[in-house]
Amino acid sequence: MDSIVSVFGSYVDWDVKSLLLFTAVFILTADYIKTRQPDSFPPGPRTFPIVGNILNVDFTRTHEILTQFVGRYGDVFSLRIGQTWMVVLNGFEVLKEALVNQGDSLEDRPYIPLVEDVSHGRGLIFSNGNTWKQQRRFAFSTLKYFGFGKKSLEPIILDEFAYLTSNFLFNCKGKPFNPHLIINNTVSNIICYLVFGHRFEYSDEKFVKLMKCGFWSQLYNSFPLLMRRLPGPHQTAKHIWNSTNDFIREEIKEHRQNWDPSDQRDYIDCYLNEIQMRNGQGGNAFDEENLVMCVMDLFVSGSETTSTTLRWAFLYMAKYPEIQAKVQAEIDRVIGQSRQPSMEDRANLPYTDAVLHEIQRFGNVIPLSLPRVTDRDIQLGGYTIPKGVLIIPNLTSVLFDKNEWETPDTFNPGQFLNKEGKFVKRAAFIPFSTGKRACLGESLAKMHLFIFFTSFMQHFTFSMPAGVKPVMDFHFGITLAPREYEICATSR
Repeated sequence: MDSIVSVFGSYVDWDVKSLLLFTAVFILTADYIKTRQPDSFPPGPRTFPIVGNILNVDFTRTHEILTQFVGRYGDVFSLRIGQTWMVVLNGFEVLKEALVNQGDSLEDRPYIPLVEDVSHGRGLIFSNGNTWKQQRRFAFSTLKYFGFGKKSLEPIILDEFAYLTSNFLFNCKGKPFNPHLIINNTVSNIICYLVFGHRFEYSDEKFVKLMKCGFWSQLYNSFPLLMRRLPGPHQTAKHIWNSTNDFIREEIKEHRQNWDPSDQRDYIDCYLNEIQMRNGQGGNAFDEENLVMCVMDLFVSGSETTSTTLRWAFLYMAKYPEIQAKVQAEIDRVIGQSRQPSMEDRANLPYTDAVLHEIQRFGNVIPLSLPRVTDRDIQLGGYTIPKGVLIIPNLTSVLFDKNEWETPDTFNPGQFLNKEGKFVKRAAFIPFSTGKRACLGESLAKMHLFIFFTSFMQHFTFSMPAGVKPVMDFHFGITLAPREYEICATSR
């Protein structure tokens, strides 16, 4: 009897082992079949079952890791993150070929789980096809009407700068302060003026919530089915998004109550008018859900890059006081202290303009352009990239391209000046990406940056607190932002 039990137990034990072995082989085989590389696909680091190349990439310094891979695999290489194959594009010539010359094949955004959960394919940034074209065309024309990138917006920017200085910076009296939130508030209020028709006090609770919006999580996007059920930062991001969503809807509700089609005060008013005009039309992409996402996208594209660049600017001016002094001398000579800066001054401030461009290049605020997806098979860099492959344009590789810049790894404003000291445009200067999907807020960001930076240099000298050296480390997120710091702004 004991021998029968022993044999039966041994059989069960081997049966369980066989089942586990079969399951493991099945999972690995299914993973291989699902994720195997197509023919003529770009090379890349060796992938691991299930997780792909997640172990190869430090997601706190993604842009640096991807740029390092160029030396090993070339300007066009592949990665697999989770179950998703992607191709990373590097260097100015490759990005120009892909995003400009073959831009029609790379107009669409890929499916990104966390983004899809909140945007549902709506808005300006992550929509595709007819929805994207309609929303982008409308946003450009409407914002242009309200002064987007025009001289008529200058007084609004200058008034916000005056509010910042009189209510905060002058009160600091040269003492250390953290510029993070105050600069975000200042820049974002310009977007509030365009979108909501009014500014907010920096202490306004609803405004503070709006400033905290963010929704980026690489792990969630790699394993969406699992991560939707787990706690973590991605769930916090969704909670913040829901709060921001409520705030925007409340603004829309107030606009509806006071809406006058003959007196359109801002972007929301114009959008509500568009909803009414297009009601019942076929292919109409204008509704309140799209409006909410468009408002959010305008804040991300119109304020995040500018506020982050200005925070880098303060650090670089503190680190290179001789450059700061030269900028201030040029501003004193051209503008003086008796009037405010204007975009018309730009042509007469070549060194200031060069420094601002070098801050954008070296600060590398958008290290990776938002992903695209191929809508057909394309040839790039001698490789075949099939339809449906996610594309990552590595802007870092362009802004630090040794074939395009004299001193790519050194902060050097002279790269934007000729021998006569005049400002020179550089083709490889694409901090806002390039092609049809380039950053919507580029023209506004350029105006923001020039007027704010010139105004700061006109009225203040930036330095680190006593005994503190500038730390140029960063936080990798929606933008490449400097880690929070304190700085001194001394009135001139």
